[in-house]
Parts: sequence; C-alpha cells; structure tokens
Amino acid sequence: MNTNKKNVKKNISGIDLYFKRIFALMFGAVGVTALAAYMTIWGGGLQYLFNFQTGGMSGLYYVLLFGGLALSIWAQIRVFSMKPTTAALLLALYAVLIGVTMTPLIAVALAVNPASILLAFIVAALMFACMAMFGYKTVKDLSFLGVFLMMGMIGLIIIGLLSFIWPTMLGGAFGTIVCLIGVLVFALFTAYDMQNLKRAYTVVGDEYQKNQLAVLGALHLYISFIAMFQYLLSLFNRE
Repeated sequence: MNTNKKNVKKNISGIDLYFKRIFALMFGAVGVTALAAYMTIWGGGLQYLFNFQTGGMSGLYYVLLFGGLALSIWAQIRVFSMKPTTAALLLALYAVLIGVTMTPLIAVALAVNPASILLAFIVAALMFACMAMFGYKTVKDLSFLGVFLMMGMIGLIIIGLLSFIWPTMLGGAFGTIVCLIGVLVFALFTAYDMQNLKRAYTVVGDEYQKNQLAVLGALHLYISFIAMFQYLLSLFNRE
C-alpha cells in the first residue's frame, strides 16, 4: 500500500515537472516572439517586409513566412530524432520568425488602436488558461475533435494564402467570421493538445523522450496561443 502511494506521488510530481517544462518553453517562445517583433518595428526592419511601391508584402516577408511554416512542420516530424536542446533552439528560431512576420499586423494596430494589442494579449491569455485547464481536468475524451480541428486549421491556412492573392476577400463580415472561427479553432486546439500531452506522459516511459515530448507540446501550445492572439488582434482592429 505504501509503495503504491509513493508511486502515485512520484507520478504526480513527475507530470507537474513535465508541464512546468512545457509552459516554461512555451512562454519563453512567446517572450522571444515579442522581443523579435519589438526589435523589428523599432529597429526599422518593417521597411524590408513591406513593399511601399506595390502596397503589398515584400519577397523577404514571404520567405520568412513560409520558411517558418516549413520549419514548424519539419520540427514536429523530426522532434523525436533530435536532442531536446536542439529542438528547443528550433522552437526559439521559429518564435523569432513568427515575431518578425507578425510585425505588419502589430504596426497596423499601433497606428489604429495601440490599446488593442494589450487587450488581445489579455483575452488570448485568459482563453488559453481556461481551455488548457479544461483540457487537463476534463474526463471527457476530446479525441473526436482532432479531425474537425485539423480540417478547420487547413481551411484557415488556405484562406490566409488566398488573402495574399485577393487581399479584399477578408473585408467585411466574411473577415470577421474568419477571425471568430480562428479564435474558436485554436482555443479548442489548446484543450485538445493539453489532454493529449497528459495522456502521452503516461505512455512515454523514457525521461529523454519526455523531454522531447515537452518541446513538441510547447510548440503546439505556442502555435495555438499566438494564433488566438493574431486573430483577436485582427478582430479588434477591423473597420
């Protein structure tokens, strides 16, 4: 009986440490993104991302944007074949790319309504915290959401890509609906990923693999948080 109690306590302390590692990596990545965005805007880097002659984004912007997307996909596929420190460095690099490519959106918010940046961050943080807690605590199996969330994310990516070709497509009510759907999809992704990370901890027995899994979990939660922030910021600055 005493041995069982000790094992339970050890498992609880182990999973607590596991999630502390995940959130430390995730919020560290958020901090890196904020710093990269700040340095890009105030360091004059925005001029290299925006083509003032055509009124659109520059070639460098698209290289960084799609490079970041490719990096995130590659890192998720290869995370269990690389050292946790290497994976963490790639997460930091991805956070820098996101921070740089996010600057046009932040620059618009600074020009239109600077307070919306803080408001979007607070709302995203509260939503993230509530959905993460729900995903961790709920006994309901959320695996049925996986297909729908993946389809929703792919749809949002396709709409985002099409908006580069037809910038006006996200105007009016359609753009507002897309922002609301984006917030909902990534809020649900937060709960879904938290439950999967909790379950994965009990399956993965090796501590080294748990460290690798922690980086992967941090990447997933980071993507959800940043996506919610971006969609909320776009929503708050719509005309």
